[in-house]
Amino acid sequence: MNIVLWILAGALALAFTAGALAQLTKTKESYRRLGRSQYWVDDFTSGQIKAIGTTKLIGATGLILPAALGIVPVLTPVAACGLALFMSGAATTRFRRMEWNYLLGDLVFLGLFAFLAWGRFVLEPF
Repeated sequence: MNIVLWILAGALALAFTAGALAQLTKTKESYRRLGRSQYWVDDFTSGQIKAIGTTKLIGATGLILPAALGIVPVLTPVAACGLALFMSGAATTRFRRMEWNYLLGDLVFLGLFAFLAWGRFVLEPF
């Protein structure tokens, strides 16, 4: 189970790092043009999008670095909990915008983060 949790943490960290870097380096308009799934940015200012990207980057870092470096590894499941809460906010935005297909993806991410947190708190703690 330890290997599964490491692979899951790595995949989630990679995905959220890529998304965060796109949000931090692109303008609001160019980020919106990445696809229909990015229309949520219409509800936020450019500064808020940068803050969202920063939060994602910090969370993704928290999934890997504390455990990999052995420095306060309990922060890894805490980061997973934080990102699960973050995804509940994303799901709320999708729900409010009635973007049902994209809401499902957000709920999958939420579930994966919850599983990772449970796995690191209960199944295979550091």
